[in-house]
Order: sequence, then structure tokens, then C-alpha cells
Amino acid sequence: MYQNILVPISLDGDRDVARSVEVAQALKSDGGHITFLHVIEHLPQYTNDLLPEDHLERVKTVASEKLRALMNGVMNTRIVIVEGHAGRGILDYAASHDVDCIVIANHQPGLQDYLLGSTAARVVRHAHSAVHVIR
Repeated sequence: MYQNILVPISLDGDRDVARSVEVAQALKSDGGHITFLHVIEHLPQYTNDLLPEDHLERVKTVASEKLRALMNGVMNTRIVIVEGHAGRGILDYAASHDVDCIVIANHQPGLQDYLLGSTAARVVRHAHSAVHVIR
């Protein structure tokens, strides 16, 4: 059982997020907590110039609402939203917050994953904690 579980959430819709939440709850020890983390990827500067000034705040608000819906009924949870590269953001958060388990949903791999590597693959290779990948 784990005390400090991190569940990175991609809001793309092609991952089994509900199963990640289920597994995290099963792995959480009494008194443990679960952090739902969403990483907002940086956009190219030319794209940012075309968007409204409050675009990032709106994206954070929508992400928070979607994450809050996932937390429904799950005890000892919190939501964290960070900006950056997904794989690096997950690893940095886990390292700086003493995470002892990461539960990450993965999409079904395609050819691009064999050439570039997926976020889940990066987390598995570089995390300093246990990682459970949900497929």
C-alpha cells in the first residue's frame, strides 16, 4: 500500500481514467492521499499571440472542473495543474513531492509510440517510485 499516490490525468479521452482512479484507490493505504495531476502543454508563441489573454486561466478552470468530476466520492484527494511537457512535468512533480506510486493510464500504442515514446513510457523509465500503467 502507498501513502502518496500521483494520478496524472490526460483529458484527451483516449485513456481509461476511471480505471486509474479505481486502481489508485485500491493501492492507497489508510491515511494516504491521491493527487490528480494535469499538465497543460505549452503552445508555440505564435499560437499564444492569437488566443485571448485569459486563455490559460480558462483552460485551467475547465481542467479543474473535469478533474473534480473524477474525484467524486474519492477521499483524501487534491487537484494540481501545472504547465510544461507532460512527461517531465509528471516526473518533476513526483520527485519534488515524495510520491511513492504513480498510476498512469496509457493509450493503445501505435507506430508513433515505438518511434517517439509515449508519456507513460517516459514516466516508467525515469520515475524513482513505483509506477502502475493502466491499459
